[in-house]
Amino acid sequence: MENCIFCKIINQEIPSYRVYEDEKVYAFLDISQVTKGHTLVVPKEHVADIFEYEEDLAAKVFARIPKIAKAIEKAFPEMEGLNIMNNNKELAYQSVFHSHIHLIPRYSKKDDFSIHFGDHTGKYSTEEMTAIANAIKEQVK
Repeated sequence: MENCIFCKIINQEIPSYRVYEDEKVYAFLDISQVTKGHTLVVPKEHVADIFEYEEDLAAKVFARIPKIAKAIEKAFPEMEGLNIMNNNKELAYQSVFHSHIHLIPRYSKKDDFSIHFGDHTGKYSTEEMTAIANAIKEQVK
């Protein structure tokens, strides 16, 4: 894509701090570094979000995640955890519309990063949960 910042990074038109590259993915440090080692994994093929992936590309891209995550863990043994995030579409906080997976190392509960879902147990009845599950099952191909 012509004006995609991640395509430009992949094509070396914009510098980056590359940590991994192969024929399918390019992984580099996020410029914002939410925590030390915050890495973005992007497919070399331009897809805007998870909804544009073909099954083969998804399998190849997501298969690289454990390899890169393990490398981050080895590089920073003081790391106590890792968040894997993938935001899709603007409402879900996607800001660059080239699919990317965030690998965010966690060092302590005091990191400047938080995800809190809250407890919504019981929000939906058994019947509603069954209807929701069935609606999704009917669409899985």
